[in-house]
Amino acid sequence: MAWNYANLWESVAAATPDRPALIHGERRIAWKELDARANALAAAFVQAGLTRQSKVAAYLFNGPEYLETYFAAFKAGAVPFNTNYRYGGDELTYLFDNADAEAVVFHASFAATADKVRGRLPKVKAWIAVAEEGHPVPDWALDYDAIVAGGAPRFEAPWGRSGDDLLIMYTGGTTGMPKGVMWRQEDLFKALGGGANLLLGLPPLETVEEAGARAKALDASGAPLNITIPVAPLMHATGQFISFGSMIGGGAIATLTNRKFDPAALFDEVERLGASALIIVGPAFAAPMLETLDANPGRWPMPSLKRIASSGAMWGLENKQGLLKHLPHVMLMDSLGSSEALGLASSTSGAGQATSTAKFVTGPNAAVFTEDGVRVEPGSGVRGLVAVGGHTPVGYYKDEEKSAKTFRTFEGRRWSVPGDWATVETDGSITLLGRGSQVINTGGEKVFPEEVEEALKRFPGVRDAAVVGLPDPRFGERIGAIVDFQGENAPTLADLSTHVKGLLADYKAPRELVLAPVARAPNGKLDYKALKAQAMAALGVAG
Repeated sequence: MAWNYANLWESVAAATPDRPALIHGERRIAWKELDARANALAAAFVQAGLTRQSKVAAYLFNGPEYLETYFAAFKAGAVPFNTNYRYGGDELTYLFDNADAEAVVFHASFAATADKVRGRLPKVKAWIAVAEEGHPVPDWALDYDAIVAGGAPRFEAPWGRSGDDLLIMYTGGTTGMPKGVMWRQEDLFKALGGGANLLLGLPPLETVEEAGARAKALDASGAPLNITIPVAPLMHATGQFISFGSMIGGGAIATLTNRKFDPAALFDEVERLGASALIIVGPAFAAPMLETLDANPGRWPMPSLKRIASSGAMWGLENKQGLLKHLPHVMLMDSLGSSEALGLASSTSGAGQATSTAKFVTGPNAAVFTEDGVRVEPGSGVRGLVAVGGHTPVGYYKDEEKSAKTFRTFEGRRWSVPGDWATVETDGSITLLGRGSQVINTGGEKVFPEEVEEALKRFPGVRDAAVVGLPDPRFGERIGAIVDFQGENAPTLADLSTHVKGLLADYKAPRELVLAPVARAPNGKLDYKALKAQAMAALGVAG
């Protein structure tokens, strides 16, 4: 049977039909119910006119409907893709048009925005709304709950399913318009470990049917339900892909009912459910989590929590150390990767040893190359691009030029090279410098914002930081820092500059300072274009 997520999750559903699959507040959806609801939605897609590999947009907040929509798309041989729910009309129109969307599943609170753009999207054959309190289904959309309520028997479209069936993950677009990363389901499944579970010591699956057998054995063992909470939005690859893996292992995904991140509410839910894992994206989540724990020592022991996984943004050393003081029994797993490059590198921190920021152990299929394709030797000090081979995406949807720049051939092998620069230490580990697209050129010296940001975060009281290049008549660009500080005595530019010079080369120290909250997108990432505009406005710098 093909390595297709519909097949894998059906295997789990058949083996453990009554085991919880999705949890949202007081709602618990068992595997047999999830399977039946997804069958009904898949049938509705095909009835609406979708065909093999038609595109389905998930324009949704976190909730059971997100994963049900993906399951249904996989069953129907369609291609699900994520939607940034903060997009306005023009951005939404671009995304749905670029993706060739034929069905859009959306929360009804987005109806006003969707209504403004639907006239410009003639390819969309079905608008399916999830009703919310105060937001009924509009008369121009189908009612999601009415479609799935009764469930349906197993559904497979006439064209069947394949490991070649796609999933598209749109990147955030902070350095340009969003790009759709095309993953074959088999490649995605294997790039994510092929069903292996390091915590349980389980190797990759050998057959699709084995997913169900493992889940059944775990259920029969009487072990507590493995509950993962994606704190990060499921529209982000970190939350979505890790959730996929947990479901393959027979675990349950619990989504938070509140739309705005509230660490106290999160910790309450961990304790109520006995959750074992959290999925976050770096400091946007980790910083307020630590502040809440510091303000309430001993309030949330969370003995069930075993790991906190993060990817997509650098996770500061001091934050890791602080979290481990409160939660010494938890493993902090920091992954270096992107939507188009999974398994680049990772670091793991436990009680007594928090791995230094930006220090990673490369994955088994990862390496560092110079721009002309020469492998960087350990300890050489040469900067290179981190690359990952093995199971990689097909490319970017409808963008051959960008595909050619990212998916390159080195040493006679295809690699995904998303643009992260690093040096290779003598022990083979790598020190991440940052994304090349954000590099600042000041007087001929190249400065990676992420490197300076992490140095700034080590200054006492600095909650978050962002570094941007500002226009400079002499040096071309100069380093500007936006710093979110908590405390009574705010640091001066001189304070922070001296601090950075004690850790990095002098030319990397900030020359301008804005003390203000650092805005991050819902996925936890920095929007450097917006941050640069913010800094220039605050400092009165002309473009």
